Amino acid sequence: MMRRRLPIGLYALLLLVAAGCIGYLATRHARTFDWSAGDRASLSAPTRAVLQKLHGPVQIVSYAAPGGALRPTIAAFLQRYEAVKPDLSVRFVDPDANPAAMRAAGIEVAGEMVLRYDGREEHVRELSEDALTNALERLARGGDRVVAFVTGDGERRPDGTAGADLGLFIKPLAARGVRAVPLNFSQVGQVPQGTQLVVLASPQSTLPQAAVKALVDYVQGGGNLLWLSDPGAPHPELDPLARALGVQRLPGLLVDGQGAALGLKDPRVVALGSYPPTAITQGLVQTTVFPQVQALASTSDTQWSAKPLLRSSPQSWTELQPIDEQHPSTIRFDPDKGELRGPLDFGYALSRLSPSPDKNEQRAVVIGDGDFLSNAVLGQAGNRTLGERVFEWLLGDDALIGVDRAAAPDRMVRLSSGGLTAMAAVFMIGLPLLLLLLGVGIAWRRRRR
Repeated sequence: MMRRRLPIGLYALLLLVAAGCIGYLATRHARTFDWSAGDRASLSAPTRAVLQKLHGPVQIVSYAAPGGALRPTIAAFLQRYEAVKPDLSVRFVDPDANPAAMRAAGIEVAGEMVLRYDGREEHVRELSEDALTNALERLARGGDRVVAFVTGDGERRPDGTAGADLGLFIKPLAARGVRAVPLNFSQVGQVPQGTQLVVLASPQSTLPQAAVKALVDYVQGGGNLLWLSDPGAPHPELDPLARALGVQRLPGLLVDGQGAALGLKDPRVVALGSYPPTAITQGLVQTTVFPQVQALASTSDTQWSAKPLLRSSPQSWTELQPIDEQHPSTIRFDPDKGELRGPLDFGYALSRLSPSPDKNEQRAVVIGDGDFLSNAVLGQAGNRTLGERVFEWLLGDDALIGVDRAAAPDRMVRLSSGGLTAMAAVFMIGLPLLLLLLGVGIAWRRRRR
């Protein structure tokens, strides 16, 4: 009997020693492991990228009363940020101690956080990673980035809800410090000072000469520009802007015979799964979809460095003939009519030394399709990702390019009534019965000894 008890006691002693060693090491070497799907229990890649952009201490003051679960919940939530950025400090203030001071500080809800960085501050009233990270990104930007959208000539509206508008794309950017403002050249003669980017999104009517001149002057003065040019109306009045950028718009509609292999029945829809190497497309593996595309070409008589951004397949061409809406797949390539065989570029990333003394580099992007960012098409594959990369590059936020902002996988478990019944039977009847049978079996074996 003693020989049997000795190994058991030794095993227990070794187990206690091992537990003590683990506890000792845990107090001195903190390690966390996230095995959740998409690492959703850890800070996301966009959050870590934003924290890396904050070169200096960040102070977070939370107005949560002592006692209760709110203050510990906020502290535990912010520990993940402190682990990534050691110079991020957290302080709690009791809002009941001085209500007048709380009202003067603009505190509206219990637990509200005030973020301070480099003399600026942001308020966060929602305890979520998206809300806090968006506030940190606004601090990193140094204020709102003003993006002016040309209006008054049928362009896509940044706040519109129609299928052709860009409201669904712009709204998340607004939460991250991108402020979209209208720019109507019938009301102003030039691009206002302080504008970081001008967007010309698919005008439907002819732009006045004064508007074109203002855009050309803005580009020649060093301003950044995003031009979404759709096929159809040629808009010859925009030729001076195209010459200023060193870009030529090719006639016809770019069609792609490769779409059939991807399940696309309409050759007017161009789908891309690979991209020319640029700072915008580096690491981009998502498929993007472009409903109607105008091919572009780059001229070499400018100071711009033009890098192809979007390129069609070798099975594509510029269709110059009208396309039958009922049978679009009946079109054929006809070089005798001046149609050009692909691959053809329909997007360019342009950069050059800025003529303005206020910045080093000037950037512009020209894309021969505006539908890919529209409300109707934005949900297709990687369209939003590409659009965000374009904006981040144009606004100079290179550290955020390529950061995947994909949402965490769905954590909802949806079961039918039959599935719920089966699960209840397993846990309420099957599992207790199994444990009972195991207990009876163990007792029977001990009695036989």
